[in-house]
Amino acid sequence: MATVEQTYLRSELVKRLERLQSALASPGADASLTQLLSEVDSALHQMDHGTYGLCEECHETIEADRLLADPLVRFCLDHLTSEQRRALEGDLGLAARIQRGLLPRQEIRAAGWEARYHYEPLGLVSGDYCDLIEADGALNFVVGDVAGKGVAASMLMSHLHATFRSLIGVGLSLDKMLDAANRVFCESTMAGQYATLVFGRAGASGEVELVSAGHCPVLVARGQAVEQLDATGVPLGMFCNSHYCSHRTRLEPGNRLVLYTDGLSESRNSAGEEYGLQRINGLLGKNYQLGPEKLLAGYLADARGFSAGAARTDDLTILVLQRAA
Repeated sequence: MATVEQTYLRSELVKRLERLQSALASPGADASLTQLLSEVDSALHQMDHGTYGLCEECHETIEADRLLADPLVRFCLDHLTSEQRRALEGDLGLAARIQRGLLPRQEIRAAGWEARYHYEPLGLVSGDYCDLIEADGALNFVVGDVAGKGVAASMLMSHLHATFRSLIGVGLSLDKMLDAANRVFCESTMAGQYATLVFGRAGASGEVELVSAGHCPVLVARGQAVEQLDATGVPLGMFCNSHYCSHRTRLEPGNRLVLYTDGLSESRNSAGEEYGLQRINGLLGKNYQLGPEKLLAGYLADARGFSAGAARTDDLTILVLQRAA
């Protein structure tokens, strides 16, 4: 396991150790805490001797995302008991339902805009982030991608969801809001964890402002002409004192924005060829007369046809936002 993850996990285990010791010193402490204290002690001892994170059955490395979610995990997925497997499957199923509950409605019309999106996790849970929030006469939109996959990435996705939902009601400008989100993300995650995202606001008169933290280019389509808006800053979580600037543009009725994660642009076919930004641009210009729903369906059909025979390797999110006539 990477050193930065070991450092984070050690700090978490030390915190648990101190809390358990404090709890056990209290009158009437639960006897079960003694067993938990022993498990934390054992994990710290294994770290000191270089055996932490190894399955007690096969001595192979335990999955990193499971350790980040629970530093006391002792067995890899291949050596869980039937009861443990059922419990894990139940937990993942519940996590997936909770995550789906955080997603916005599939069809949204607000502030003179129409939005459609597709959200497809690689597994049960996803590190991709998609949200649409109507506030103060405008439609706020976010598409992001937490580094990594699985449970750990999905937990950070939920963290970002709560952060932006809270910040939108504060009344900050977009660049200040992203500065604040970056500080919160840095302070509540371990070093080496980061997220790329685009955060924007579409107004009723067609004005659009957006900030991109190291994310894939945003595409702006005006008829067949497609403009590419690149990132305005580094991913969230890389540097706590990062500052962001914004893009401003104006769209006429029928113009649209397309946002996506690299599960689209970096998908590959059986020959190892990448789907790529040029193909995304070309499809948008070619299908400029299609509405958001049909454009989205076109992207999905084209991407699946391109990668037929090749296994997916990442979560996939696409958002189409069009100014209504």
